Amino acid sequence: MGVLLFQVKNTNTAQSKQGQKNAAEITQYADQILHPLMDLLDKKLTTYAEYCERTVLKRVLKQLWRIVINAIEKRIVLPPTEKSHLLPTLPNTKIEDVSRLLKNSKLPTLNVIENMQSAKSLSPKHCSILEESLETIKLYFHANGNGLKKSYLEKSSELQSLKYALSLYTQTTDSLIKTFIATQSSQDLATHEDGPVGEISIQIDMFTHPGTGEHKVTIKTCNELKWPVNTMFKPFVEISMIGPNLSDKKRKYATKSKHNNWSPAYNEIFYFLISNENQVSGFELQFDVKDYCFAREDRLVGIAVIQLKDIIDQGSCSCWLPLAKRIHLDETGWTILRILSQRTNDEVAKEFVKLKSESRNDVNIIQN
Repeated sequence: MGVLLFQVKNTNTAQSKQGQKNAAEITQYADQILHPLMDLLDKKLTTYAEYCERTVLKRVLKQLWRIVINAIEKRIVLPPTEKSHLLPTLPNTKIEDVSRLLKNSKLPTLNVIENMQSAKSLSPKHCSILEESLETIKLYFHANGNGLKKSYLEKSSELQSLKYALSLYTQTTDSLIKTFIATQSSQDLATHEDGPVGEISIQIDMFTHPGTGEHKVTIKTCNELKWPVNTMFKPFVEISMIGPNLSDKKRKYATKSKHNNWSPAYNEIFYFLISNENQVSGFELQFDVKDYCFAREDRLVGIAVIQLKDIIDQGSCSCWLPLAKRIHLDETGWTILRILSQRTNDEVAKEFVKLKSESRNDVNIIQN
């Protein structure tokens, strides 16, 4: 079913003049991709109907429904096998925990992004075909009242989960970033898994300017940065405000670099603006400590993330944050990154994907 779906070319289906033609085309494609599945179900259910009592057959139908809907979600909408392309050097490791695997990956960040972009992603047309297919599958399992109740099918947790996963593909970049922040509340989990590579002292003042929604962030110092001592080291901090509706605002600042200092003091202040139309709780700050170099790309030392919803009641926050080699993402987080990586003409999406997919590459550090 998935193979047949991705063979459908992604043409524009939004032209109003071709509405009826497009609807008929979507229905035709849905019938085509469902053909193998329906053949299989017909064969199985014919056998079950012959030998099973009605009550037993209902239980069989419910189990088959769960299997079919789960398979569509896990193998077509959110296929975990696609993430294996992100880490080709680790083919025998469990794909489900990609975040954990990144700590040993030898891939540079650029390759991670390129592999996410090349992974199969559902187009709006693919989503329409799948939605049409789901309607057909529901009718099949309802069987004109002889099968499962429509209310059971519609309210089943499996279908709700699939519809949610499918809805991610149709959301705007701002909406996806908002969903990411709301769902990825354990990005610092990688610190516990890998151990910290240093820490950073910050102060955030949550005062809100009446007209602009201005917030102040002070970067004080970094401490005990784990970096080779036999090499040139110029650490600096990049501070990024992440959240919806920031495309027309300054989203990133950077401190000055410090020469050969593994516990550098900065004491620099930065101001971020958040429009009044958004709640502060829907934003987060990411701190990337990097090694500056004029002749090559800056190398990541460590990452820390703080979500403003965790400090909004305090008004201000002064704390030390442990630095991790990477951030931890769950299945939803990786799905959002993969969807956004397809939006190559969207600067906010590209910037967000790069921020969240970066990881410290200890192999390159040792080699250099």
